[in-house]
Amino acid sequence: MTTTLSRLHALPDPVADAPFYAGVPTKRLLAWVVDVTLVAIVCILMLPFTAFTGVFYFPFLMMCVGFPYRWATIAGRSATWGMRLMGIELRDHDGQRLSGTTAFLHTAGYTVSLITAPLQILSVVLMAVAPRGQGLSDYVLGTTAINRPA
Repeated sequence: MTTTLSRLHALPDPVADAPFYAGVPTKRLLAWVVDVTLVAIVCILMLPFTAFTGVFYFPFLMMCVGFPYRWATIAGRSATWGMRLMGIELRDHDGQRLSGTTAFLHTAGYTVSLITAPLQILSVVLMAVAPRGQGLSDYVLGTTAINRPA
């Protein structure tokens, strides 16, 4: 990596600093699978406490557990546990880790995209073809996922 984020004060250039973005879309997908699995396990463990009525609103339960999980982990270290496992993290338009407010807005954008199929499809397509691999909420907020700097 030719430049470091401490000297950039902005997002790395996808051409000049290509290693920051190498494999990020695939890593985001794998991180998402890990995160959804973790949230699903927590929700399954919660089912007895709902007298098993949670099976009837399981997607809503997943959203209610997943939202604070994503917000807290992204606000804490700019990455969910799945992202940390895959070695990626989110950065804002200045190249800094996400603040609590930006993490909340990013999570809210992700949630809206997730419950609105056309927006989710658009977000996935953007991640696959955009130079920085940004999803829809990333474009709106000016954030992106990068490989964690050494």
